[in-house]
Amino acid sequence: MTAPNELRLLPWSGPEGKPCYLSTDDRGGYMSRLADNIEAVQLGTAAELLDQASETLDDKNAAPEDLRRLAQELTEALRDVLRVTTSRNASWR
Repeated sequence: MTAPNELRLLPWSGPEGKPCYLSTDDRGGYMSRLADNIEAVQLGTAAELLDQASETLDDKNAAPEDLRRLAQELTEALRDVLRVTTSRNASWR
């Protein structure tokens, strides 16, 4: 995913919410595969959440607590998707 000698933004944060980077030329290495798998899970979760959001928003009887929880989950998923996109765009330059 990343060019040789280029840092890869990982799909998790370090202490204090700071970004974590991987420096490796081995795309098949353990950390690269782990990051790929976590990104795949994050993107899959976002897709499932989008379906759930459509259903919840179509429900005229949805409770305010449900809408608040949905907004929180969508915010987290969007944050993850943007991180994956940032990481992948950096590797496509």
